[in-house]
Amino acid sequence: MKLRKLSAATAILASGALVLSGCTPGEDNAAEPDANETTDNGAAAGGGDYTQEGQQYTVEPDSGARADLGADFETVSDEINVSVADVNFVSYNGLARNAYNTTNSAIVGQLGSGFWYYGSDLTINQNEEFGSYEVIEEGEVVYEEDENGDPLLDEETGELVINTEESTPQVVEYTISDDAVWSDGTPITVADFVLAWGVQAPGLENPDFDPEDESEDAEPPHLFDSVSKSFGEYVPNGPEGELDGKTFTVEYSDHYVYVDWQLVVPAPQPAHVVAEQGGISVEEMAQAFYDKDGSALVDAAEFWNTGWHVQGGELPDSELTPSSGKYLIDSFSNGEYISLVANPEYWGTPAGTERITFHFIGDGAMPQALENGDLDVIAPQPTVDTLDLLNGMNRDIVIHEQELATWEHLDLNHSENSVFNDPLVREAFAMCVPRQLIVDNLIKPLYEGAELLNAREVFNYQPTYDEITSESYDGRYDEQDLERAAELLEEAGVDSVDISIGYQAPNPRRTDQVQLIAEQCGQAGFNIEDGGHEAFFAEVIPTGDWDVALFAWAGSGQIASGRNLYHSAGGQNDASWNNEELDALWDELVVTMEEEDRIPLIQQIEKILWDDLMSIPLFVHPGIFASDAEIYNVRSTASQNGITWNADQWQRAAE
Repeated sequence: MKLRKLSAATAILASGALVLSGCTPGEDNAAEPDANETTDNGAAAGGGDYTQEGQQYTVEPDSGARADLGADFETVSDEINVSVADVNFVSYNGLARNAYNTTNSAIVGQLGSGFWYYGSDLTINQNEEFGSYEVIEEGEVVYEEDENGDPLLDEETGELVINTEESTPQVVEYTISDDAVWSDGTPITVADFVLAWGVQAPGLENPDFDPEDESEDAEPPHLFDSVSKSFGEYVPNGPEGELDGKTFTVEYSDHYVYVDWQLVVPAPQPAHVVAEQGGISVEEMAQAFYDKDGSALVDAAEFWNTGWHVQGGELPDSELTPSSGKYLIDSFSNGEYISLVANPEYWGTPAGTERITFHFIGDGAMPQALENGDLDVIAPQPTVDTLDLLNGMNRDIVIHEQELATWEHLDLNHSENSVFNDPLVREAFAMCVPRQLIVDNLIKPLYEGAELLNAREVFNYQPTYDEITSESYDGRYDEQDLERAAELLEEAGVDSVDISIGYQAPNPRRTDQVQLIAEQCGQAGFNIEDGGHEAFFAEVIPTGDWDVALFAWAGSGQIASGRNLYHSAGGQNDASWNNEELDALWDELVVTMEEEDRIPLIQQIEKILWDDLMSIPLFVHPGIFASDAEIYNVRSTASQNGITWNADQWQRAAE
C-alpha cells in the first residue's frame, strides 16, 4: 500500500485529495502510507504529459492540466469499470486517520472538488470551475539575530525567534463560484471551509480525555481525528469571511508565510450535515471552532470521526454524503465494489461517463479482468509477471508507464517499549537490510534504470538529488555488513532480536521484500516474522504495537511534505520520533520561500534522518497502469492520485 503525503494539503473531498505535510496509506499502486514529494520533480516525473502509445483523446491536452473539453462536452450513458486495489471503501471522510489511503482517496476524489488539483506533471493548477484564489499580501519573515548576525534560537524550544514587529503575514483571498452547490442543493459557502479548518485546529482538545486512562476504550486527546493539522496550524485564526458568503481570506499570522501555501486550503466539507448531526446550528458550530470550545463540539466530532464510515458493511445514509464534485455514490457492495453516478447538480463541465464503478480486485486478477472486458482501467502493483501479461494481451490496451512520486521505505518504531528505541539495534538492522538486492531482484526487471533511493525529501531523478545526498549521506548502508550488524547487537547486549515487519496485505512484492530481509538479517541475529495484515494501517499502526512498517509514501507537488511525518508534532508521526534539532529545521524550511535557501536545510534534515534512522529509504516506485484502448482521455500521473486523477473526463469511444 502506499501512503499519501500530507504536507500542505488537507483535501478531504478534493480532486487533489492529499493531506498536509505527509502521505497516505494505500496500496502498492496508489497511496499507501507511501508517499511524500516536492514541487520540482524534474523531467522523469514532472516533465511531460506522459502520452503513451495508443492513447486517445476527445480533446488533445496541451499541458499537464486537465484538458479543456469545450462547452459541448456531454455525459454519455455508459459505465466504466476500474480497479486500483483489493482494498475496500471505508469512508466518505477521506481525511479521517483510519481512512486516509490511496484506494479510499481515489474514490473520495471523485465525490468532491476544491480550489486546486495536481496535473499529470505534478503541477498545481487552479480549479477555475470551483473558484479562484490570489495572494493579496506577500508577507515576509524576519528573524531575530544574535551578536554574530546569525538567526537567534530560543533556548527552551530550539525554534528560530521571529521578529514580530518587522515580520508581516502572507494573506490569500479565496472566492467560491456563485454556482457551486452540494449535490443536495445547499450552496457551498465559507462555513464549509471553516469546518475543514476547524477539524485541524490545534488547541481543540477532547474534554473527555483522561491522561491516566490507559484502557483500549480511552478517549483520545484530540477531539477530531484528522490525519493532518496543517490548515489549523498555519492559519490559526481560520478563514475570515461571512459564513454564508462566497469569499474569505486566510492569514498566516503565526508563521507569517508558508512555502506550500497553495496546498493548505482543502476541499470543503459539508458544514450543514455535520452541524445537524452534532445537534447545533452551522453558526454555533463555526463559533465553537473559533472559540476552541470542545465541549460544544463533542457530538459533531463523534459524527465526523465515525459517522461517515462504512459500518457493518453498510454505507451511511445518502443524505449524509453530499457531493461537491462530478460524481456521487449510487450503490455499494461491501468488499466488492462501489458505483458512482454523475452528479446532476454539478455546475461546471459535466462528468464524461454516467457511471464509474470501482471494483476491489487483487493485483494478480486485474490483468485477466482487463483482458476479459470486466475492467476498463487498472492500477496493479508493478511486477514482471504483470507487465508480461499486459504485453501479451489479445485485447487492444494502452500501457501507461512512468516513474512515480512514490517511494518505498522501512519505518522503525522509536517508542519507549520498542527494540528500536536502542540506536545500536537500529544501526544493526540498517546494516543487514539488503537494499541493493531488493532493487536488483524486484525493481530493475521492471525498470532498468532503478537505483537505491538515499533520501526522503528528494527523488533520485530530481535535479537537486546529488547536491542534497552528497552532504547528507555517506553511503554507509548501501552495502550489507552482516558481521558488523552482529557486532552491534552484541554491543547492545542481545544475542538475537525478534521483530515483525508489517505491511498492508495482500501485497506480493512486499511479501518478497520481507522474505529477502528475513533471510539476510537472520544471519546477523534478527528473527523476522512476516507481519502482513489486511488492515495494517487501520488497525495495527494506530495501536503503536509494531516494530517495522514497510510501505510507501506517495507524493505530489509539495515542498515541505515531510514535516507532517518527521516533526515531533506531525500528524503522521506514528513512530514516536522526536528530535528537537530536526523540529527547528522543519520550522525554518516551511517559511523559506527561495529554493537556493532551502537546499542546505534539506541537507541537514536528511543527515539527521540518516544518523538517527527514523526510516530506511529503499527505491522509487515504477508505475504501470493499463486501460482499454477505447477509453478516451485516460492519462497517468506521477502524483499520489494515480490513474484516476481525471476519471471525470473518461469516455468510451463511440461505436
